[in-house]
Amino acid sequence: MNDRPLLEVRGITKSFGSVQALTDVDFTATAGEVMALVGDNGAGKSTLIKCIAGIHGYDDGEIYFDGKPVHIHGPKDSAKLGIEIVYQDLALCDNLDVVQNMYLGREIHDWLFRLKESAMEQSTASTLKSLAVTTIRSIRQPVASLSGGQRQSVAVAKAVQWNSRLVILDEPTAGVDFELRMELWRYIRRLHSEGTTILLTTHYLEEAEELCDEIALIRGGHLIARDSADGLRRHYGAATLADVYLKAMSV
Repeated sequence: MNDRPLLEVRGITKSFGSVQALTDVDFTATAGEVMALVGDNGAGKSTLIKCIAGIHGYDDGEIYFDGKPVHIHGPKDSAKLGIEIVYQDLALCDNLDVVQNMYLGREIHDWLFRLKESAMEQSTASTLKSLAVTTIRSIRQPVASLSGGQRQSVAVAKAVQWNSRLVILDEPTAGVDFELRMELWRYIRRLHSEGTTILLTTHYLEEAEELCDEIALIRGGHLIARDSADGLRRHYGAATLADVYLKAMSV
């Protein structure tokens, strides 16, 4: 990790009708770091990452990527910048196989516009291997036949397939069992070790502390604190991150 900002969010404000979802949110994600957005349901975490990914427009503010102002109007714009997002529902097509899901909308064709199946298979297998995914029997089996953990593996692999610079994970371990949670932690650590910048939303304080270089606390659409776990404990005079959270959210 270095000190160069990869993502800068400046004064992002977003409302849905009379509901103020985000208010003047500022934060910076340094290249190569893992950063957590932590807050209650409805705090604005998912809205913020969807603004970054171009799913939602925003009413005011600016987003800078790699030091330059960017205007992200949709997933294609974010993908061109090297931003990929893994949603909580994974957004996989059950009727397609692993390779087809990995390349959905980005298929490789030859000069006669025929699918280059072999190239896509090799790339898919290589990406899964890089994440140490070994439980998928065949990359040509339908995603519907995969276990929950295997589906998560495919979703993460799909996000990093394109040499992504920023991977956004929306509640990646919500509602999963302990074994799958540990497997996902392993994927995140591996990506981190390779220098990928990761922004994740989570409800789990121990997850944020275990995986993340910095933790940003969001309450009512406001980003109220951002620091390392140790820095947050010092700032709030708290012994544990749980105590930090209780103090921060009760102000």
